[in-house]
Amino acid sequence: MPENKLRIEILYPEICNLFGDTGNIRYLERCLPDAEFIYTAFNDEPAFVQGGADMIYMASTTERTQEKIIGKLMPYRQQLKDAIESDKVMLFTGNSMEILFNYIENDDGSRIEGLGIFDFYAKRYMFNRYNSMILAKYKDIDIVGFRTQFTMTFGDNSDCYFAAVERGDGINKESKLEGIHVHNFFGTNIVGPLLVLNPYFTADLLKTLGIENPELAFSEEIYTAYKNRLAEFKDPGVKLH
Repeated sequence: MPENKLRIEILYPEICNLFGDTGNIRYLERCLPDAEFIYTAFNDEPAFVQGGADMIYMASTTERTQEKIIGKLMPYRQQLKDAIESDKVMLFTGNSMEILFNYIENDDGSRIEGLGIFDFYAKRYMFNRYNSMILAKYKDIDIVGFRTQFTMTFGDNSDCYFAAVERGDGINKESKLEGIHVHNFFGTNIVGPLLVLNPYFTADLLKTLGIENPELAFSEEIYTAYKNRLAEFKDPGVKLH
């Protein structure tokens, strides 16, 4: 095994797998055939604890499972925080980033304490699922995708947002700034899966991982699909909600 082989850790894939977001990893496996993919089960010690991962990924999970994951990761809170601050590449999609917040507030006002790595909180609206298409801008890259969630995020992400929204909402309905981008941590409510829908962002992410000239799998098909989807999302006649 080459010493410089990329190691990508997928946290708890057996319970973090909603909205087709396991497609993000399946696509990365096609783009990075020489990388090692570490599937960390719920009862395993994460590879990042010993510094054994170049990238960490977590997908959406159920609201009930979030509390269990917080409890499982709490002993490793400092290692996770250190990994973020040392520029480890991370991608948390859907509601997985809420695990890193100060707390998650239930409909009845009770709170689930989070890992407290990011100064945000999520509020659940379990009788009002939010569904939407979204068009946003990361750097100079158009981002397209979908939102399906019971929660909204609250806090000031004006200096750490992932993407500026052009059509749709940001972290809540009063915001036009979507997600969190701190060092090389990317947290976003966009699902779909994000990396399959957005090849230019995927290429940029791979460059962040140190790949100078990334070659995307199925490049012709995926860029054509992106171009068509982008035109649809920019069409003012297309309703987002």
